[in-house]
Amino acid sequence: MIAIHDDSSIGDVFFEAARAYAGNSLLAVPANPARSYHPQGCEIRYADAAAQVKQLMHDYRQAGYGLGHRVGLLLESRPEHMLHKLALNALGVCCVPVNPDYRAGEFAYLIDHARLDLLLVLQSHLPAAEAALRESRHRPEVMVWEQWAQGVARAPRPAQPGQPGPDTPASILYTSGTTGRPKGCVLSHRYELAAGQAYATRGGLAHIREGVERLYNPLPLFHVNASILSFYCMLLTGGCQVQTDRFQPSRWWQEVRETRATIVHYLGVVIQLLLLQPPSPADREHCVRFGFGAGVEPQLHAAFEERFGFPLLELWGMTEMVRIMVDCHAPRQVGTRAFGRAVEGVQARAVDDLDQDVPDGTPGELVIRHSAQTPRKDFFSEYLDDPQATESAWRNGWFHTGDVVVRDAGGMFHFVDRRKNIIRRSGENIAAAEVEAQLLTHPLIEQAAVMAVADEVREEEVLACIVLRAGVPADDARAALARDIFQHCHQALAYYKAPGWIWFTPQIPTTGTQKIQKHAIFARGADPRQAAGMVDLRGMKKRG
Repeated sequence: MIAIHDDSSIGDVFFEAARAYAGNSLLAVPANPARSYHPQGCEIRYADAAAQVKQLMHDYRQAGYGLGHRVGLLLESRPEHMLHKLALNALGVCCVPVNPDYRAGEFAYLIDHARLDLLLVLQSHLPAAEAALRESRHRPEVMVWEQWAQGVARAPRPAQPGQPGPDTPASILYTSGTTGRPKGCVLSHRYELAAGQAYATRGGLAHIREGVERLYNPLPLFHVNASILSFYCMLLTGGCQVQTDRFQPSRWWQEVRETRATIVHYLGVVIQLLLLQPPSPADREHCVRFGFGAGVEPQLHAAFEERFGFPLLELWGMTEMVRIMVDCHAPRQVGTRAFGRAVEGVQARAVDDLDQDVPDGTPGELVIRHSAQTPRKDFFSEYLDDPQATESAWRNGWFHTGDVVVRDAGGMFHFVDRRKNIIRRSGENIAAAEVEAQLLTHPLIEQAAVMAVADEVREEEVLACIVLRAGVPADDARAALARDIFQHCHQALAYYKAPGWIWFTPQIPTTGTQKIQKHAIFARGADPRQAAGMVDLRGMKKRG
């Protein structure tokens, strides 16, 4: 395993790994004739990746890019995304991945907030980039990836002097917050390498064999899971990341088998949909040693392991800190929401509203730190340009996760719920406030409250409770109006953020200061989906 030192940078570690594991595959893409790139699949060896990264570094350097610059990458989940990231990071450039599902306003916000120096996009996404630039104040150069050979657009400003180090920003990943607009999590070289090291050394059923593992990841490269957690684990140990374009239940097992995957990553929705596939004699014809993920429903956990023959290791992590806790040592607590114990470098507590420890067995907010001496070591560096939010999250020397957990007498933590006003749909974090803000731009809406509602397939779905203005259509026209409201959101927000359920109500309960009381909208224990007049719009939620 490649060692990480106090002064290590991503470039240092990558080129050392390339020398140590030159003949191994670093990246692989499963064959898929229907995909627009690498339809026959591909394998990129460490040595070949190093050669490509060096050429990309030369091209970027010649154009003036270096320490202090920021480059947006809209390359979907192609392996080229990681090659460009490695090259840019080796030069000291910070990468800002862009979610291809962003609408123009969301995209423009990222451009402005991150103050990109360059935006590298696929030809197919050029119209989206141009639409975003028409709404943004900041105007970086846009370069089409397919036209790379024509030369890189010049850097708009000189690079800073010096070389990248462990504290140099490597990525800015945008994560939804309760304020409506996403926050930019700044992740350093040290953070990203430490994340891979933590994964590689968790041990137990998650033991990583050097130079052997092939990790199949269906999650996108603009999220922390695939681009950082799993990728650097493989890089540090000479393994291969098998990166597919997206999760497809009908192709999952074919791709896992054909790529000889030994580890798979999952979300709860992945497990649910795989169990819905017809049983087959080939269900256990694979090389998978374990699955690594979060959100499997307790009642499905044992059933999946029995049918497919490998353990699902439930973990906890977030963009701000992905050196994960995971339930990977025997005896595991299968069929619960257990996700691991505190480990060296990740101290954890469950606390009340006054930051006092709650008794074992009592729900409390999960707070974490590295140690008393170095609480923020290996965590995210900051929320970009938001010191108030950064310090608020770090109050009293502990990072406040916003997740409600229970610790049992053995020190095992169990996930209960999310304290923050966040909806978790198929692995995407959706800020309710952002959806509410868009709803309130509709001319017929007086008031809106957005919340999470349970979903058997996608973990959670977006529910919008709406109070209409006076003089709107009668009740028999509400279904059509709900569809119109859906389209109003769908045109401005990524498809997954639009309401999957809409419920019209005469009023939404508020406090004396007019703060909406979402918990009082529906009776305790009631399923909001069963409320009279609820409109189901889930069938309209599609990409494009």
